[in-house]
Amino acid sequence: MHSPVLAATWAELRDQTQHIANNEPVLARYMDVFVLGQTSLEGALCAILAAKLATAEIDPARLREIFLQAFSESPELLSAVLRDLGAASERDPAARGIANVFLNHKGFQALQAYRLSHCLWTRERHALSFCLQGRISETFAVDIHPAARIGHGVFIDHATGVVVGETAVVENDVSLLQEVTLGGTGKQQGDRHPKVGKGVLICAGAKVLGNIRIGDGSKIGAGSVVLCDVPPHTTVVGVPARPAGSPRVASPALVMDQQIEVDGLQSTGDEVQGSTLPIAPPG
Repeated sequence: MHSPVLAATWAELRDQTQHIANNEPVLARYMDVFVLGQTSLEGALCAILAAKLATAEIDPARLREIFLQAFSESPELLSAVLRDLGAASERDPAARGIANVFLNHKGFQALQAYRLSHCLWTRERHALSFCLQGRISETFAVDIHPAARIGHGVFIDHATGVVVGETAVVENDVSLLQEVTLGGTGKQQGDRHPKVGKGVLICAGAKVLGNIRIGDGSKIGAGSVVLCDVPPHTTVVGVPARPAGSPRVASPALVMDQQIEVDGLQSTGDEVQGSTLPIAPPG
């Protein structure tokens, strides 16, 4: 993939890492090995992930080759990386540039490692995909099944404790915070995990369980447990989750607005915990 966006992003990343190397000598070799000494953005990413996911028994050089081959065979991977990098940089006020996200943010790195494991999964390399899932969980504290399907422009903030199940689907431009679970509700087989629409914001600690649909532009309040479908552009909070109005913007994931509004008033969500307003049952 060669595009103005890719070229500009790679140039910006190199400029920022060079600045870090110049101003923090103890990191100079790190910057050189993982960015400045690389010839492409995907090469840099593969070098970082291979180094972090390798073990004494899994050679990082061989792992990097496998990752680079995945980029070569699946050009859409690089587009996803660029969208995710932009999402993290734009939505996280603590990002302070794409270099910090690229080098240090485990949500971004875990997501890209998942993308590579998913690519291998689609090529029937299930044993390696499962091994990478385990290593990703150990390294980043993020557990995403390699068969899950995740769109572009996804932001996983803080990331610790995020779990995404096998048949989950996350569409484009979604934001997930720490300790979010997209899980099942029992031992049933088949399609058993949530489907999350575009622009959805799922706040810290929320549990979304079962084969349910979270409509486009919805917001799930922190700590909520969602067991039923959520209509598009609806805010839900509580245990179990109940409607609490509508987000103030069409895509709450893009602005990371975690306030809850009830009848136009800001709320922490406490006063709607016991609401009896219905949500559509599972379809």
